[in-house]
Amino acid sequence: MTPQNTPVALGSDHAGTTMKAMLREALENAGHPVLDMGTQGTESVDYPDFANAVAAAVTEGKARFGVLVCGTGIGISIAANRHAGIRCALVHDVTGARLAREHNDANVLALGARVIGPEVALDALRAFLATEFAGGRHERRVKKLTPEWSPRS
Repeated sequence: MTPQNTPVALGSDHAGTTMKAMLREALENAGHPVLDMGTQGTESVDYPDFANAVAAAVTEGKARFGVLVCGTGIGISIAANRHAGIRCALVHDVTGARLAREHNDANVLALGARVIGPEVALDALRAFLATEFAGGRHERRVKKLTPEWSPRS
């Protein structure tokens, strides 16, 4: 994982609370300060609210990375990616998590609690946090994801 003391913001909807709690424990055990942006229960809530909170924590510099969980990971990743400066990757395995960081400089990881198991989620989290952005040819591609980039520039 990344160096200890690297803050991570966590958020989930009602479908992801159990997985979020497990991920929080793993992060804390590894020495990461955790900003838990909710939700805490299984009562139905709106996933964009929690994606917005995690995205804000990352873009404001309160957290270096974000982790989001909903039933499939799809909706919450779409909501997070609406924020400038957020590169949220929905992953289903370790390879996807590693490549999201290495090639795309992803700063938010999205997981689907109903589609992957706890061990896969933990392995993906570890890979995500342990992988550095490769830069090089990938850097020019990532720059094209920024709001100020234009195909005419």
